[in-house]
Amino acid sequence: MNEGYVKVGQLNDFPSGILKKVQVGREEVLVVNINGTLHAIANACTHRGGPLNEGELERNNVICPYHGGQFDVTTGKAVSPPPTKDEAKFNVQIQGSDVLLKKA
Repeated sequence: MNEGYVKVGQLNDFPSGILKKVQVGREEVLVVNINGTLHAIANACTHRGGPLNEGELERNNVICPYHGGQFDVTTGKAVSPPPTKDEAKFNVQIQGSDVLLKKA
């Protein structure tokens, strides 16, 4: 049932509106709680590798701290240049209070 999922923390580790970086295997992943729903995308900006967890959250968009590119954290889509390539999306599963992620 949870095949391929990796535990990355507890629900209370992800407060609403906070950009949180976690590890899934070798990959850094950004987890964001938006209105009680967790979303996860790759953490490195597809433009120049900027750490998205150090950026800002504006509604559903994370703004890269390097060049201001934006990604929709609910879909991984690049919504503002300079990035043109979307972020990898991760599936989020909640089991009890455990948060599990798996690359979509």
